[in-house]
Amino acid sequence: MAKIALTGDVMLGRLVDQSVIRNRSVRPEALWSDVLPIMLAADCRLINLECVISSQGEAWHPATKAFHFRAHPRALDFLRAARIYGVTLANNHVLDFGPDALLDCLALLDQAGIKRTGAGASLQDALNPVLFGLPQGRIAVVALTDNEPEWEATGTKPGVNYVAYHDRGLVEPYRSRMAKVLSSARRQADLVIVSAHVGPNWGAPSRAIQALAHGLLDMGADLYWGHSNHTPQGIEVYKGKAILYSTGDFVDDYAVDKDERNDLSFLFMLDVEKDRIGQITLHPVRIEDLGVRLADEQEWQFLKRTMQAKCKAFGTAMDVEGRVGMIVLS
Repeated sequence: MAKIALTGDVMLGRLVDQSVIRNRSVRPEALWSDVLPIMLAADCRLINLECVISSQGEAWHPATKAFHFRAHPRALDFLRAARIYGVTLANNHVLDFGPDALLDCLALLDQAGIKRTGAGASLQDALNPVLFGLPQGRIAVVALTDNEPEWEATGTKPGVNYVAYHDRGLVEPYRSRMAKVLSSARRQADLVIVSAHVGPNWGAPSRAIQALAHGLLDMGADLYWGHSNHTPQGIEVYKGKAILYSTGDFVDDYAVDKDERNDLSFLFMLDVEKDRIGQITLHPVRIEDLGVRLADEQEWQFLKRTMQAKCKAFGTAMDVEGRVGMIVLS
């Protein structure tokens, strides 16, 4: 059995960049705190990188876009400290400092040996599945976003794999494009994961997002890995496959809503048996002091209560063993 660790959004810009990344007295391992041993127990670690890593570029449309996230290239040391295998880049911050910063980020990731998908120097680069070899076989990851349509990559323009959808799922030409991408990924791998940075920052997944997730699994994906929403959302088991509607925030400097508690989430650990996911283990975590740590008992009780309710809305039972949650796929 192989294990894959997934996180929600990892945002290394702004205060994280200023106080942690650029602070030479901070060891890169410290960002991940006591969560790091659990992450390192996995055979593969994947994150959504919610910023651009670069020292280049100028803020994109600063008068109309409120937030711009960029991390110094030393951020790569922090990713290497957690042995991050791959990052997904299809999101609404990877082009915050324009195409020059994005291209620099792509080159830095490539030089560091960290694989990436979802954004690229061209549409084909953004679409290309990223492949990983695991003890139980190969996995492929593709990434998409519904954010910033102006950032959509073309044959000659750097950008993201942007998609549009409605209550019946993807619309053309995005449906045909993703069907082709997933078919290619399916031929190359035993397990296919779709990373989806879609929807608003708060609230339960809409009918359109549910249709998007169902459609992607029907096209051949084995797991829907959602983020963008600041809090973890319910997990649905659809035709024996898992939909993680949102994995929440994992590292950032955001203000915390006292009711939503967007500082609380999980490290999601997938138990993989070649071409299927047998179980998902949810390790509760909290963002604190511009890093991540394991949740304490009170925080775990909040996460357990809210996550069980959100999963129940999709007919999914989250079992509990000690201080972790478990979803068993039939």
